[in-house]
Parts: sequence; C-alpha cells; structure tokens
Amino acid sequence: MPEEGKHEATEETSCSHEGTARQSHHSAAMKNNLTSRLNRIEGQIRGIKGMIEKDTYCDDVLNQIAAVQSALNSVGKLLLEGHMKSCIIERIQAGETEVVDELLITVNKLMK
Repeated sequence: MPEEGKHEATEETSCSHEGTARQSHHSAAMKNNLTSRLNRIEGQIRGIKGMIEKDTYCDDVLNQIAAVQSALNSVGKLLLEGHMKSCIIERIQAGETEVVDELLITVNKLMK
C-alpha cells in the first residue's frame, strides 16, 4: 500500500457505462485506502465537534479544520488521478470528447 500522501491510482479504477448510469469500479486496495482515509476524516470531524462543545480555543479548532480540509483534498486528488487515468482516457478513446468539459467543471469545483 502506498505511503500516506503518496498514491498510485494506475489500473485501480475502471469505468463502465450501462445505459445512462455511469459507475467506477475501484480495486479492493483502492476502496480500502479511500475508506480508511474517510474513516479518519470522520473521526477528525467528531473530534472538532467535541472541541466546539468543550469551548476549545478557536485557533486550535481552526487548525483541526485545516487538517480535515487537507485530508479531504488528498482523497479528492486520489480519486481525480484514478478518474483521469481510467475513466477519462476510456471515454476519450471511445470518442466521447465532451468528457473533457465535464472534467474541467469538476476540477474547478475541487479548486474552490
């Protein structure tokens, strides 16, 4: 498994288009990695809620919020990498060039 902060999305994701429903099929390793990261983030969020309830100093809470945002960004980057290396390539090869516009919209949302 890759080190924290490093990731390898190559060949861990594939996409399928059944009718109009689009799906990704992540490998078991990728799902475990994403789930572990999201579980940690969920715990961090509960910790922040507890800090608020205990009237913890604002700067400490804000630092924890920054850590959660960073962790979520890492999950997003990992998913984006897998998406670009599989789904986007597959759809472009299938002649679906409109996927580039879809990707640009998604990247703009992630960068807000």
